[in-house]
Amino acid sequence: MSVEVKLGFVPLTDSAPLIVAQELGYFRQFELDVKLCPQNSWSTLRDKLQTGLLDAAQLLAPIPLASSLGLGGMQVQMTVPMVLSQNGNAISLSRALCDEILLDNKLSELPFPMPSNLLTKIVQRRAKKGEKKLRFATVFPYSCHQYQLLDWLKVENMHNVIDVITIPPSEMSGSLESGLIDGFCVGGPWSAKSVREGTGVTVLTSYHIWQDKAEKVLGTTDAFYQKEPELMAKLCAALLLACEWLQYLPNRFEAAKLMSQSGYLNEPIEVIAPSLLGSCLIQQNQSPQHVPHYNRFYESNFIVVNSPTLELQQWLLQKMLDSHQISSKDAQQVVVTQIMQKIVNTACFDEAVALLAKQRHKY
Repeated sequence: MSVEVKLGFVPLTDSAPLIVAQELGYFRQFELDVKLCPQNSWSTLRDKLQTGLLDAAQLLAPIPLASSLGLGGMQVQMTVPMVLSQNGNAISLSRALCDEILLDNKLSELPFPMPSNLLTKIVQRRAKKGEKKLRFATVFPYSCHQYQLLDWLKVENMHNVIDVITIPPSEMSGSLESGLIDGFCVGGPWSAKSVREGTGVTVLTSYHIWQDKAEKVLGTTDAFYQKEPELMAKLCAALLLACEWLQYLPNRFEAAKLMSQSGYLNEPIEVIAPSLLGSCLIQQNQSPQHVPHYNRFYESNFIVVNSPTLELQQWLLQKMLDSHQISSKDAQQVVVTQIMQKIVNTACFDEAVALLAKQRHKY
């Protein structure tokens, strides 16, 4: 008898493991009746998971730690049995801002990846004239997007002179076109969509800022896990199978076709497939750039990409410190280490790997 599971996600290219597991029947192999529940924003997804309206979810890697510490909302202890993906984001700028950069720096074309120092003259001129600051958007304050954008800007100490706001992923391209923002950091397919529509120019990817860092994780509340450890191990096993399937490039084009359906991303294959295939669309009428590991779901074995680690949580805590989202005094408390240890659910991961081995032996 199948067990019903409400699994939340935000429609993005790196939600591929969830969609593949659903469409190829991997959830059913483990006797799970999964209902995929798309959400428009990360705050909505987090809130529904915290309050039990969702059983588990694809989460931004920093959300479990932020939730468990009570940053930006309710304090709810979460647990992470696996990493779903690495990399996958990109920084894009409006065409108007790109034209300004070319003019100020006497360039015929933008370099890729573009260093943030090419923004310096624009920032200085606007400050001198009392004009509005450049405004960039990320998808959530507690996100790798936020930390990647700030790290890129910090190279030239510009993180304090540029405004950063939060906008849901699917609204990025429209916000760029309307002039609400000058640039954004977002996951696929939304940067590719802005390029296809002629509203944006992609100047670098998250792989150019950090290489092979966790981007999305499978998460649930600790309360739900304590009640349903076997269910979570089965869910994890099915998703591990999907991640492994996604390592092969021919499969990724098939995944793009599955994801283009109206119940999922509802976008053309032309904007979904490139990043899955290791290509980054830069701007209209220009050849894409090859980016290795643009979307990385699996490598060699499950340990390399998918295993949850305490090191990841410690690294994310440091990013929160660097972004002034938590004080040094609070971060050093013993309870914070205990919270991080509780997030890292290696027991569930190990059980999932064992279940997968049994399943393969059966067939």
